[in-house]
Amino acid sequence: MSWRIANECAERRFGSAARKQIIMFLADKASDDGSGIWCSKGTIQRHTELSESTVKRTIIDFLREGILIETGRRNCKNGYTVIYRIVLERVAAMETTAEPDIETGVTVNPVRPEPGTGSTVAGVRGSLWTPNLPKTIHKPPTRRREATEEVEDLESEKILATYPQDRIRDRRTCLFQIAAAVKAGVAPDDLLKAVKTYAAETEGYTRSKICFSDNWFKMRRWEKRLAQIQADREKAREAEVNGRTRLASWIHERHPMCRHITNRQIEDLILSKQVTPEQVCAAGLQA
Repeated sequence: MSWRIANECAERRFGSAARKQIIMFLADKASDDGSGIWCSKGTIQRHTELSESTVKRTIIDFLREGILIETGRRNCKNGYTVIYRIVLERVAAMETTAEPDIETGVTVNPVRPEPGTGSTVAGVRGSLWTPNLPKTIHKPPTRRREATEEVEDLESEKILATYPQDRIRDRRTCLFQIAAAVKAGVAPDDLLKAVKTYAAETEGYTRSKICFSDNWFKMRRWEKRLAQIQADREKAREAEVNGRTRLASWIHERHPMCRHITNRQIEDLILSKQVTPEQVCAAGLQA
């Protein structure tokens, strides 16, 4: 979803409530340049609750007026879905919904009017001015807010920087969630890999298909990718153990494959006490 396209369409007049409702639904599916809109007319009809004929007629009108253009087709279970793009230049040229400015002329030596004093008790007037003056003393921040302000460390910033940049929202909340995860025992490097994995998986997606960063960290969506990282690490560790066991068995049996064992592997086997220097020499290797 593009807030830019949605705001641009919301500030223009499209001639009727049905036309405005349909263009706002399409804007919700668009990227920042107005492209990438692929939804069938049936989908538009179900979500807007307008009649099918109204949706079809409005889409045809938008295409004829140049507000929409077709940029391609996308295969689906019912055949194909047309991909649209909202033409920003055409939308920007439409009439705005903003109210016209009211010219009040020039005031010389303006006098600040006294605000209403509200009800009076025993003839005593209320306060002269409202309490919302610049000199109002605000309450100090709560402990929760102070704790939030302290989480902006370089480690959390580094992790957040790997998230898709155009979907980063509410940096303060994101940094707080990252710091909380690290404090709970999640290794920063693992969390960094989880974020990078998500960024790689969603590369090329339209913005509406990528979760906002604050929601992603709040819902702990990194846990799924973190579990996969830990599973891959465990698999690699198991493969390493099996490899060492196989090398040690070659040395014990003085197998011809011993000649392929490197000096570094021999040192690791001796340090792990899987073989002894005497067994290495007996296999024709140099300890």
